Amino acid sequence: MTRQLRVVNSADFHEVARSLRAALTGDGPAILPHAGAPDGLPSIVDQRVALVVETSGSTGRPKRVLISADALLASAAASESALGGGGQWLLALPTQYIAGINVVVRSFAAGIDPVVMDPVHFDPDSFVEAMDRFEHSLRYVALVPAQLSRLLQSDAATAALRDFSRILVGGQSLSDDLSAAAQAAGVRLTRSYGSSETCGGCVYDGIPIGNTEVAIEGGRVEIAGNVLAEGYLDDPKHTAFAFRMRDGKRWYRTDDTGSMHHGALAVSGRVDDVIISGGIKVSLSEVEAVVRDIPGLGEAVVVASPHPEWGEVPVVVATKNPVTLGRLRELVASRLGPASAPDRVVLVDRVPMLPSGKPDRVQIVALALK
Repeated sequence: MTRQLRVVNSADFHEVARSLRAALTGDGPAILPHAGAPDGLPSIVDQRVALVVETSGSTGRPKRVLISADALLASAAASESALGGGGQWLLALPTQYIAGINVVVRSFAAGIDPVVMDPVHFDPDSFVEAMDRFEHSLRYVALVPAQLSRLLQSDAATAALRDFSRILVGGQSLSDDLSAAAQAAGVRLTRSYGSSETCGGCVYDGIPIGNTEVAIEGGRVEIAGNVLAEGYLDDPKHTAFAFRMRDGKRWYRTDDTGSMHHGALAVSGRVDDVIISGGIKVSLSEVEAVVRDIPGLGEAVVVASPHPEWGEVPVVVATKNPVTLGRLRELVASRLGPASAPDRVVLVDRVPMLPSGKPDRVQIVALALK
């Protein structure tokens, strides 16, 4: 059986909320929240599908993920249980992406309208203003690290952050430096790990929530549970690769590498971010993690660049460099080895970001190659 698929304007919260509620109950078509008019979209999808979301496309062409109502509601229930109860959410992320949609679904599940702010014009002042619109004492918000970093630079916004019962931070790696700054400020953070294919965050502070299971296969993180998506729109090959049966369960093969320690997941990088520099494997994620631990480089991004002698080398893209290149290379090499030392630092006025709050690595690579 099939159902209709309709595009809704992701910038119109009320339209998204109305349409999503109808999609979840089966009283309306499946929806794809989008800021524009996506190309090549079919008019129907499988009956189980309630939502289609595009991935951020930070490293290439976005994928369209098919998600059922059951998976979305299971994700909301798992999150509510892990956080200690339903509360009022602040929507500070675009509903074009799963993190924003999750806030809407969790609000439905709790029966409490969220406080809505404009994620496009996100700034500390508007964040503080939004706090005046809360009606419940149990308060939650989901942020990406770049938003958290901006808020911690404002005394008023930092005070507002302390009023939240829990702050989920996900979408990209949270540096130890930023995490420590939040902790020192008395902010209650939870690191959220997941993707559109898992209805967003399904691992909190390394621990799977709900009935989510995590396994490491060949160094790759794999996830099972009732939060898994149905697959990818019009992409059976990719669906067959990413979702597979093992041990009688359906697993999603992520693009992340990691390990398990006493039941907790530690993500170390991405499968596709390893380069060969001078015949030695170098993980760009590991280099980036070390660089971001250096004060002043908490939002730096590390990408690969061709090199006539070494093949490829790491390059740091940042808005400022508080240390000399020699000192930066020394710090990285002492942790990861000489091959991981950045070849250069490219300074930019602003690190390009996607609407989801993640670094736009396609544009960043282009800047590094100039």
